[in-house]
Amino acid sequence: MRTSTSSRQRSRWSALAVLCSGQLMVILDGTIVNVALPAIQTDLGFSASTLAWVVNAYLVPFGGLLLLAGRFGDLIGRKRVFVTGLIVFTAASLLCGVATTPAMLLVARFVQGAGGAVTSAVTLGMVATLFPQPRERAKAIGVYSFVQSAGGSLGLLAGGVLTQTISWHWVFFVNVPIGIAAAALAGRILREDNGAGLGKEGKGMDVVGALLVTSALMLGVYTIVETTGYDWISAHTLGLGATALVLLFAFCLRQAKAANPLLRLGIFRSRNVSGALGVQALLVAGMFSFQFLCVLYLQKVLGFDEIRTGLGIFPVSVAIGALSLGLSPRLIARFGPRAVLLPGLVLIAAGLAALGRIPVGGSYVVDVLPVLMPLGIGFGLAMPSLATLAMSSATSEDSGTASGMFNTMQQVGSAFGLAVLSTLAAAHTETLLRNGADATSALTDGYQLAFRWGSGLVVAAAILAAVVLKRPTTTQDLPSTPELVDEGTDR
Repeated sequence: MRTSTSSRQRSRWSALAVLCSGQLMVILDGTIVNVALPAIQTDLGFSASTLAWVVNAYLVPFGGLLLLAGRFGDLIGRKRVFVTGLIVFTAASLLCGVATTPAMLLVARFVQGAGGAVTSAVTLGMVATLFPQPRERAKAIGVYSFVQSAGGSLGLLAGGVLTQTISWHWVFFVNVPIGIAAAALAGRILREDNGAGLGKEGKGMDVVGALLVTSALMLGVYTIVETTGYDWISAHTLGLGATALVLLFAFCLRQAKAANPLLRLGIFRSRNVSGALGVQALLVAGMFSFQFLCVLYLQKVLGFDEIRTGLGIFPVSVAIGALSLGLSPRLIARFGPRAVLLPGLVLIAAGLAALGRIPVGGSYVVDVLPVLMPLGIGFGLAMPSLATLAMSSATSEDSGTASGMFNTMQQVGSAFGLAVLSTLAAAHTETLLRNGADATSALTDGYQLAFRWGSGLVVAAAILAAVVLKRPTTTQDLPSTPELVDEGTDR
């Protein structure tokens, strides 16, 4: 019996390693490409206006398909959806790497974003399902949160190394062996789960709801990312934004009446779930002032190259790992996720506020490195707590949908934060340049403003968490769900 239990334990953690490998590959791609953009522009002949679509062509399908892919996982099996996403993502990565024209790269990036959404949508739900016991689940979600949080920083380092030492093609080629291995191991280790089924004549799937929410989310993300070229109050932005909101409202009405809703609206009655999703969107939006603009500060003001920039951000990943993989799960199990989340948000807000005072002639060791530690510690506390709260009302029937919804809010927050904060920084910099300021000073002041606004967004997240989230909330509140690991002869 002891041997059987030990084997089951190893199988679960092996499955977690496979899931997190696939998720890390997807998360890395969000930042690894950014470092390679100048080389891609030079090699393929992108114009300045179309270069942004190397990123946007990935973000639009990724943000738009998460919820739908999560629901498909609940209906046809999360393992099947996860492996399918890996295959699509890996094949698209290969096409990106061999692209010889801008059009070829953009089409491949769109497919890659779709594959990434399908993979990511069900991952958190599968993690929660693999570990039904509260303490083990807290540890597993800590590992998942580390991958989610630190992957962006690791992507910057990996992108710099690959671009400088080999070529930009390898920021895509590196996904191919990882994706093949992850898909093969997932097929072997994860147990087949048939899901609830699509039902006769498609009655298990709300097709109209699927079309409405996918259109709303893709149009919403598209509208946000296009604000770099259109004003927020332009007819283009307001018109498309209003259309996205109308589609989303129609989706909610549809879900209230549908016999088999795509999204169970009752899940939002949980203050912890609704609050966690709102907090996450604000937190991720605020943190983008660090993830994007701190990189620009290191490169354009301090003169770091790609590799030094990646190494400069790397301490954040170390701090996130130390918390997410060790202390955070124990604290969440002992005090509940709300009690761990609040100090994490305070640390992040304080770190961003400190970045809002970085000087023009700054020093990395004196002015940047000390600020990175509270940011890393805060994120290492906050993200496992949010993931735990967001999954607190999920059942075995809709954990894929809950997982997709959690990732959707992250993508919407990311797109919004990047658009708003980068626009604020650029507009302030342009104003200072017109008034006669030198370029370095104007850039720094623009970054400072964005960091302060990012801190404000995180403060808003902390206030929302304090007011909305219930206490005490511990991992004992989480539902137990059947495991998704193939235990072989021990099953």
